[in-house]
Amino acid sequence: MKMAKNTLTIFAACLLLASCNGYNHLLNSNDFDAKYTAAMKYYNEGSYSRAIQLFENLTMYYRGKENAENISWYYAQALFKEKDYFTAGYQFKRFSKQFPYSEKVEEALFLSAFCKYKDSPDYFLDQKYTKDAIEEFEMFAERFPRSTRIPEVNQCLDELREKLTKKDYEIAYGYYFIEEYHAAYESFKNFLSLYPEASMREDAMFYMLESSYKYAINSREDKMYERLQQVINDFDKFSSSFSDSKYLAKAQDIYTKTRAAMARHNESK
Repeated sequence: MKMAKNTLTIFAACLLLASCNGYNHLLNSNDFDAKYTAAMKYYNEGSYSRAIQLFENLTMYYRGKENAENISWYYAQALFKEKDYFTAGYQFKRFSKQFPYSEKVEEALFLSAFCKYKDSPDYFLDQKYTKDAIEEFEMFAERFPRSTRIPEVNQCLDELREKLTKKDYEIAYGYYFIEEYHAAYESFKNFLSLYPEASMREDAMFYMLESSYKYAINSREDKMYERLQQVINDFDKFSSSFSDSKYLAKAQDIYTKTRAAMARHNESK
């Protein structure tokens, strides 16, 4: 029994070696028709890494020829299925430019954007790919407004925009945390302008109010009164927007202190 098992192992190893040798020979050969047939076979079998090498090898030879569109399409698809989203996205975009009249252009442009969506990192990291993905999805929706992909596009856009919202909120809160109150105030103000429907709008408005107050009371004498008036304006906006806010007691305390500081300022004149 042990001998039979060893024989099977050796046989399997020989088959694997023969397969590898055959693949390497094919990869280095000039029989491009055989390479194309093999590439499609590997792709259909799910051997995407082998298919990728062959498609890559075939790209230049078949440029402008009959199978060029198929090779470009399945090359991008194989990369996508291997989760090489960066390269796949590039190839899908390239496909749309090389074959602008192909029936697959709509899908290629969707997948180009989707690859950037897949490469979009967590919100606290650099958001270049997030912004690129948003731009591509918006362009897709504008070009193909009746596409069956639109619901998926909108879902992806919501997720991507939420990342940017969280990123910008964390930047503003970071200034608040390190007590850079003027920078925090301006950052929260910009955040509220950019994201009027943000889920953390209440928090942003309160921290903007508190930053406004702390910036004002630490200002030069000739600037303090004007900045205290801004705190009152910020309080009015906050209290009217969130009349039952969890921060309301703290906000009212800031308002009371601000009025007292303004009174002291007037008495000192």
